[in-house]
Amino acid sequence: MASDLTPALVELPATPYPLHLRLATTALILIDMQRDFLEPGGFGATGQRVSLLRSAVAPCQRLLAAARSAGLLVIHTREGHGPDLADAHPAKLARGKGPLRIGDHGPMGRILIQGEHGHDIIPELAPAPGEPVLDKPGKGAFYNTDLALILANHGIHTLIVAGVTTEVCVHATTREGNDRGYECLVVSDAVASYFPEFHRVALEMIVAQGGILGWVADSAAVCSVLTQANA
Repeated sequence: MASDLTPALVELPATPYPLHLRLATTALILIDMQRDFLEPGGFGATGQRVSLLRSAVAPCQRLLAAARSAGLLVIHTREGHGPDLADAHPAKLARGKGPLRIGDHGPMGRILIQGEHGHDIIPELAPAPGEPVLDKPGKGAFYNTDLALILANHGIHTLIVAGVTTEVCVHATTREGNDRGYECLVVSDAVASYFPEFHRVALEMIVAQGGILGWVADSAAVCSVLTQANA
């Protein structure tokens, strides 16, 4: 029997069925909301429609505000590499097409290189003091980062995942989170892709087979629950 000190469960309407969570053991992870992916002149602008990714910015802003007000742990990630590219394996550097590749010089500095202007998180979603910012060399947020340690230290069981892109870094993080035993919720309008069809199918994959990878809900539902639970 739970003690009176056990945080109450709240119900969040989601697909494929409602998710029950405790705010004290829930974290928001904002994936790679960086200038290089979301602003003209960055890595994402090399033949891609940056406007498609920008659609996630406003929902992420609302989600971030609600999460902070509810006292959730908020974690930001940035994909990138050191200037010497020693942490970028050849298999990754060989991927991709277009005029700019990782490490090349672009309008916002070297593409996806730590310390460059383009590597920064966009101002609209700037981390608050004390919020962890994880620099990751891979697609998923667990690989070669302190994410698992941070989550364990805070007693986190549920991950609310937002950011870009839906089918790559968001999916990789959600999949590994699921494998590690976390309940993962992806916020459908707070994630985005350069390819609308990939976005749609990636979300469908998460909730297929009774939620094989987790849950999906929109930002309105998530923000409503966070706001009401904090009232």
